[in-house]
Amino acid sequence: MPQLLGVQVAPARRVKINGRSVLTAIHKQPAEGPVPVLPLGLGGDDQADLSVHGGLDKAVYAYPSEHYPFWRQARADAGVSPLDDALPWGSVGENLSLQGLLETEVWVGDVLQFPHCALRVTQPREPCYKFNAAMGFAGAGRAMAQTGCCGFYLAVDEPGHLSAGESFQLLAGPRRLGIPEMFRAKLVKHLR
Repeated sequence: MPQLLGVQVAPARRVKINGRSVLTAIHKQPAEGPVPVLPLGLGGDDQADLSVHGGLDKAVYAYPSEHYPFWRQARADAGVSPLDDALPWGSVGENLSLQGLLETEVWVGDVLQFPHCALRVTQPREPCYKFNAAMGFAGAGRAMAQTGCCGFYLAVDEPGHLSAGESFQLLAGPRRLGIPEMFRAKLVKHLR
C-alpha cells in the first residue's frame, strides 16, 4: 500500500532569482502533526503565483520519493552538492512526498484516499525557473521534462487532515488520460 512519507508547507517569501526579487513558496518545510486539508490547499501553505500554482485544481502538489536519488545525482553532476548530500522531503517543492506511487501509475481523475481526506489527481506539474533555482542548477526544468519526474497536482474532494506516515489507497478514476501522456503533451516546448 502506498505511503505518505512527508507533509511540507511554506509561507510565500521573497528570494533573489537571476538578480530579481521573486515571491515564492517553493521552499517547503516539514509540517508537524496533523495538517489541515482545505479546498485551496494545506493549512500553513502559501501559493505565490496563482497563475501557475494553486486554485481548486492545483491545491496540493504530490511527488514520488523514488525520484529523489535522481535529483541527488543530477545536483552532484551539476556541481551543486556532493552525491551523498541530504535532500530533504519538500526540496522539489512538493507538499506530499509519496512512496509507492509513480506518475506512470496515475491517471487524471484517480483519487488518493487517505484516512481523513480524499485528493483527486488533476494534472502534472510543469517545471519553471523557480524549480531551477530550488534545485540549484539551470538545467533542472529540462531534466524534469526529459525524465517525466514531474509529480502531480491534486484537488481536494474531501477536506480533512493529513499526517506523515499515513498509508493511502489509489481509487481508479475514468482512466482516460495518464499523467505521463498529459505531461509530454504540455512540455513539447521544453524538450526542444
